[in-house]
Amino acid sequence: MKNVILLLLTAIIWGFAFCAQSKGMEHVGPFAFNCLRSLIGALFLIPCYHFLDRLKPSYQLEAERKLSRKVLWLGGICCGVVFSVASCAQQIGIKYTTVGKAGFITATYILIVPLLGLFIGKKCSMFIWIGVALAIVGLYLLCITEKMTTQKGDLYVLACAFLFSLHILVIDYFSPKCESVRLSCIQFFVAGILCSIPMLAVEGLPSWSSVLAAKHSILYAGILSSGVAYTLQIIAQKDFNPAIASLIMSLESTFAAIGGWLILNQKLTLRELSGCALMFAAIIIAQIPSRPQAKLQPQE
Repeated sequence: MKNVILLLLTAIIWGFAFCAQSKGMEHVGPFAFNCLRSLIGALFLIPCYHFLDRLKPSYQLEAERKLSRKVLWLGGICCGVVFSVASCAQQIGIKYTTVGKAGFITATYILIVPLLGLFIGKKCSMFIWIGVALAIVGLYLLCITEKMTTQKGDLYVLACAFLFSLHILVIDYFSPKCESVRLSCIQFFVAGILCSIPMLAVEGLPSWSSVLAAKHSILYAGILSSGVAYTLQIIAQKDFNPAIASLIMSLESTFAAIGGWLILNQKLTLRELSGCALMFAAIIIAQIPSRPQAKLQPQE
C-alpha cells in the first residue's frame, strides 16, 4: 500500500507539472527551464538525504555504505544523461501542443518499455500487442488532423516517450544497487549541467526578471516534479511489481488533461478525447498479466 500511495502521488505531481512547464515557457526557454528545475531539484535533495539518514537504523546505513560508490555515480550519470535529453524533448514539445495531448502521448512509454524489452530477449504478451494497436489508433486521432498533418510538438513529445522508456529501464537496473535519494540527486545535477550547454548556446543566459516571472512554475517543476516525484519513483520501483507501478504512473496522462482543462482552459476536441480514451485503454490493457503456461506433467 505504501508503494501504491507513493506512485499515485508521483502521477498526480507529474500530471499537473505539465501545466507548470507550459506556463514557465511564457518567460524562459525550454533549455533554461530544464536547467533551473534540475539544479533546484538536486539542491532540494541534498538536505533531504542527510535528514533521512538520521531516521534510518544503523544496520540500514551500514548496508548502504557497502554499496559501490562507483555504481552510484555511474547510475546517476546514466540516469541524468537520459533524463536531460528526454525532458528537453518534452519541454520543446509542450511549447507547440496542449498539455493534455502531451500527457497522453508521454504515457505511451508504458507500451514502449516492453517493446524495447524484445531487444534484450523478453517476450511481449498478446495484451501488449493489443495495447500497441490501440495506441497507434489513439495517436492518430490525437495528432493527425483531417488534412493528414501533425503538430511539431506532438513529434517531440513522442520522441520524449521513447527516451523516458529508456529512463525507466536505466532506473530499473540501477535502483536496486544504489541508495535512492543520492541516485536521484546526482541525476539532477548531471541533467542541470547538460541542459545548461544548449541553454547558453541557443537561448543565452536568462535574465533575472524572466526567471522571477517564471519562479512559481520553476519551483513546482524543480522541487515537486523533479526533487520529490522522481525520487518517489526510484524508491517505489525498488520493491514493487514494475507492471503495476507503470500502470499507476501512467495516470499522469489523466491528471495532465485535467490540469490543462482546470488551470490553462485547454479544451480537447471530441476527436482528440476519443484518441485519449483509446490510449488510456491501451495503457491499461498492456498491463494485463498473461496466463502462465501450464507445465506438462511427465508420463509415468
